[in-house]
Amino acid sequence: MSYTLADILPSIASSFGIPGGNPLNLGPNRDVVVLVIDGLGAELLARHSDVAPTLAAHVTATLAAGFPATTAASLSSIAMGAPCASHGIIGYSFAVPGSDGPRLLNSLRWRLDAATGDDAIDTYPPELIQQRPSRLEDLAAHGVDVHYVVPAYQRASGLTRASFRAAGVLHAAETLDEVRSGIIAVADHPGTRPRFAYAYFAGLDAAGHEFGPHSPQWRKVLRDVDACVADLSTDLPATCTLLVTGDHGMIHADKVIDLDSRVELHRGVRLIGGEARVRHLYLDHPDGLDDVLARWTEELSTHARVVTREQALDECWFGRTPPEPVVVDRIGDLIAVAEGRSVLVCPAREPLESAMLGHHGAWTADEQLVPLITRGGGGPGSVTIDT
Repeated sequence: MSYTLADILPSIASSFGIPGGNPLNLGPNRDVVVLVIDGLGAELLARHSDVAPTLAAHVTATLAAGFPATTAASLSSIAMGAPCASHGIIGYSFAVPGSDGPRLLNSLRWRLDAATGDDAIDTYPPELIQQRPSRLEDLAAHGVDVHYVVPAYQRASGLTRASFRAAGVLHAAETLDEVRSGIIAVADHPGTRPRFAYAYFAGLDAAGHEFGPHSPQWRKVLRDVDACVADLSTDLPATCTLLVTGDHGMIHADKVIDLDSRVELHRGVRLIGGEARVRHLYLDHPDGLDDVLARWTEELSTHARVVTREQALDECWFGRTPPEPVVVDRIGDLIAVAEGRSVLVCPAREPLESAMLGHHGAWTADEQLVPLITRGGGGPGSVTIDT
């Protein structure tokens, strides 16, 4: 059976007695904590089980991140209990309407045009970009206390406001020690009222981007993550279920395609969104689609698969639920998905991202598959899914 990140919160809600499906077969418990280790891929973990024996030994399922396999989309899928087609956070950056034509919204930083662009909070309020209620709000409405064990800046970030939405208690945490302390604080209470905590750690992803997955620096962070989870497994009371997962995996790029230097690729293209492994192309004119598709397909024939929006939707790339028109409009007229270990970079607008060694977003198992590590509360059993 196949499972995705979008199955986690519905299963947790069911374990709290809230009507609905329980695809992960989680058992009831007083408290539940979901710890997301950014960049913890299932394939990466399997290759480095020697430095992460606790994590590797307690994988109860392998989940698909969903397309695209990138942080903003994946965290939204977790919080909403639904894929991109439903929540509409369809990538690292995507087009939104503007007074002078479409602009790119960086959904991770909630900034315009680039990660370092103008703040978009006032221009594009997160609650309007993503209007559906989250599963955290559902938990709160049914009497579950919501907690966040995250870096302090994330609590009021655009992405949190868009996708998590629920009010809750903040336990500010950036380091693994702070994450561990925050999770223990959530679970250490004498009452019977249930608690849910969303916890997050960014260090593994950061090491992978800067030094590459498999690097000594990345392995050190993975070892530290494993030690943290081992401590939590010992220190948490039996009344708390801990679920550890990732938002995506990662590949080490070995072929860099500089889109800025390929002038022909920009003819007829108004905006290039997404990220280095998944590019959304927004065209000047719809009637130019065939020409642009032919140019990109020929130029990138050994590095990327280029498809139309209609083909991606027909093949349910963003989820099986047909998206609403406003979400459809955010998807590029064309989508270029890098293959192998190629990356499609735009250094002028994305200098930091273009210099990274580790990347994610596309369809490879290294990027798509993430582990689910369970401590208490049962689980679905070990499975592997096809992508």
